[in-house]
Amino acid sequence: MTTSLLLFLAQASSAAPAAANSATASADDIHDIRGLILIPSPWAWLRWAVIGLVALGLLWAAWEAWQRRRRKQAPPDPLEVALAELEKTRALLRPETAREFSIAVSQIVRAYIETRFAEQGVHAAHRTTEEFLHDLAARSDSPLAPYRGLLEEFLSHCDRAKFGRWALATTEMEAMLQSARGFLIDTKPAPLAEAVKSGKAKTEAAIGATP
Repeated sequence: MTTSLLLFLAQASSAAPAAANSATASADDIHDIRGLILIPSPWAWLRWAVIGLVALGLLWAAWEAWQRRRRKQAPPDPLEVALAELEKTRALLRPETAREFSIAVSQIVRAYIETRFAEQGVHAAHRTTEEFLHDLAARSDSPLAPYRGLLEEFLSHCDRAKFGRWALATTEMEAMLQSARGFLIDTKPAPLAEAVKSGKAKTEAAIGATP
């Protein structure tokens, strides 16, 4: 009995260090949990490219909408409209279409005069040539007074072709077209800077002439 007890104690004492060593080794093998390693997606660049294209598309649409709104708000320039319409009449620069050409250029010039000089109360679109020239002669302060002779000659040529069915050569129609174009350009509104400069020069001249 005593021998068996001693043998058991010996085995237990030898097994204890082994179990301790095993526990120590297991503890050394255990490590803290590390953070996740992010692996970049090969499609990430495509997603950002799509987002960038959508943003550019929205900016372009906003810019186009702003441009359309601005064009609608800005009234067309009467001079540019009239010059463009005059250029279209070149298709009628033929003797057989002299009447149609005369009607077109006359209407363009008359409409420009009424739009350009609306503030001065000038009416030309729905008046006969005689009525228009009579009103022009009665108003010496009219801005069109210096052009009365030019307008009389131009409109008279147009009336002869419209009502008298005069035959006009191509060279005559070209001269009428250039005369109308020159009148439009000569009567275009002066830029603000030029108007201010002109007013300043007149004021200085008046001051200098004062005794």
